Amino acid sequence: MLKKSVLLIMVVFCIILLRNSPYADIITFDYLKTHADELKYYVHGHYAASVLMYLAGYFVFTAFALPGAIVLSLFGGYVFGVAAGLPMAICASTAGASAAFFMSRYLFGGYIQSKYAVQLDYFNKELSANGHLYMLTLRLIPIFPFFLINILAGLTKIPFRTFLWTTAAGMFPAGFVIFLAGSRLSEINSPGDIFSQKMLIVLVLFGALALLPVIYNKIRSKK
Repeated sequence: MLKKSVLLIMVVFCIILLRNSPYADIITFDYLKTHADELKYYVHGHYAASVLMYLAGYFVFTAFALPGAIVLSLFGGYVFGVAAGLPMAICASTAGASAAFFMSRYLFGGYIQSKYAVQLDYFNKELSANGHLYMLTLRLIPIFPFFLINILAGLTKIPFRTFLWTTAAGMFPAGFVIFLAGSRLSEINSPGDIFSQKMLIVLVLFGALALLPVIYNKIRSKK
């Protein structure tokens, strides 16, 4: 219990420290637009180091729920391009999400599952049967907070391998849109220009498709 308390304090301390660091003022859309050419010039001159810094930065931002993931994606699209930048972001973001998942499961998962075992019985059975479809839906629809999904998934009994592949696969559609927008950074005036209403509807419908097998089985079982 003491180890968990110490780890929790360390995590909270890291989040507070990172959120109040000078770098928090740099990871903004306005800064990216203003210094885009300088950043691109630096990356091309120090490509290997830039890739490592980008991977590490994306991991930290995802693991500790720091604001600025969209800006990092736009930056990646602009300096690395979609073909190279998107796989980097998905790998780093999936790793960061996994870290948050394990922290949540280690710190609180066992306690929640034991304290509310009866109440969670049906929920756990449902996740065992259809957890991959629920996770995929949550990842595909970009309106759900990414970090919150990581934490809540850690509190459940969903297998890590399911969490891992649904996170990586579910990030691809929205990630592709953002990285494509980043590759055309000069045409964007604000982050709000990335997702039009039609685009959001398409992504929501795309995510809802993942639940069709669950809905079908529910209807079929009632007949």
